[in-house]
Amino acid sequence: MDTPAENPIVVEDFPAFRPSLRIAVVTETWPPEVNGVAVTLAKLVQGLCRRNHDVQLVRPKQVKNEIPLQNLGFEEVLMRGMPIPRYPELKLGLPSKKNLVKAWTLRRPDVVHIATEGPLGWSAMQAAKVLKLPVTSDFRTNFHSYSQHYGVGWLRKPIVAYLRKFHNATACTMVPTQALKNELSQHGFLNLKVVARGVDTALFNPSRRSAELRAQWRADTQTVVLISVGRLALEKNLGQVMACYESLKSAGAKVKLVLVGDGPMRETIAQRCPDAIFAGMLSHDTLATYYASADLFLFPSLTETFGNVTVEALASGLPVLAFDCAAATDWVKPGVNGWLVSEAEPEAYVSTAMKVAMNPELLSQVAGTTRSQVSQLDWDQISEQVEGVLAKAIQGFDQPTSRLRKLLGKIKP
Repeated sequence: MDTPAENPIVVEDFPAFRPSLRIAVVTETWPPEVNGVAVTLAKLVQGLCRRNHDVQLVRPKQVKNEIPLQNLGFEEVLMRGMPIPRYPELKLGLPSKKNLVKAWTLRRPDVVHIATEGPLGWSAMQAAKVLKLPVTSDFRTNFHSYSQHYGVGWLRKPIVAYLRKFHNATACTMVPTQALKNELSQHGFLNLKVVARGVDTALFNPSRRSAELRAQWRADTQTVVLISVGRLALEKNLGQVMACYESLKSAGAKVKLVLVGDGPMRETIAQRCPDAIFAGMLSHDTLATYYASADLFLFPSLTETFGNVTVEALASGLPVLAFDCAAATDWVKPGVNGWLVSEAEPEAYVSTAMKVAMNPELLSQVAGTTRSQVSQLDWDQISEQVEGVLAKAIQGFDQPTSRLRKLLGKIKP
């Protein structure tokens, strides 16, 4: 007969291979919706799951009778939603405080991370307050900058006031660039932390360049292919793209214009540039081939918080021409992997495109050094940074439970 050991084994003496936090992530947008917030947030959630965290994703239903998917590696909690005006393919979460209080009472998260500031995000903030949960947030979209492009510039101040109130109620707001942190600080935003966006360097790679795709575009080795990726909308400043293309054609350059994305400006662009190639919405796998097969990435937007397409293009070996703002400020090195134009001199955008596109040797030289600049933006590194921010928010909020104290001791804030 076996005799009991003098020192019985205590299960808690065997810690998990990695600390596991219970993280509720709240967002109004999620794949298959195609936008920078949805795509990068999905990468972050995947990264947190790989780091052994227990993630609960709270989002609006994308179709009426949608049910939570299983075997995703995280839990889905679906709320009511409605189409966003002017963006019918996207959903806006409806107020859901009562439902969130109920859900989080039954399954209490250690921290709530809110990625969007709509009604669902506000409800999550209020529910977390009721349950005394720490909250962090992301600043991912310049809604205050968009207002001037849609004839409601007078809403800029109220929008900024709302966003300031929203984010200042959280323990920390993550922003993707130092420039945005400086701007928001001037508007009274507090507790800001710079955490860059990541890029999938295995997918976005110069090796994806395709002679077959270029042949479909009727672009030979002497043709300069300009590419623009993003929503075809006023806030993307696409007049600059059209002006670059028209000026190069007028100068006799062999040039093609490829536009990836869709939106309300498509017909306007088609009328002005009838021979442009409209690729529409693409899968990420196909998009990677488009980037690598082009010669110059035109990104004239002035309303980005980051601009994920900038680092995707660079990782693909594609030189970037952008204004000196958002991700371009941090990751485009003039003459090394692209060119920057001052926001104060918008007329220089076209002249710079002319100088660059009509110098194939310069384009080729710069293309060879683009990828090295963004190699450090691996999603695993970004997820580790976010993990540290979440841990610090928990530590600073209240006295953690004994379980949390053990876990937080293994995480570097």
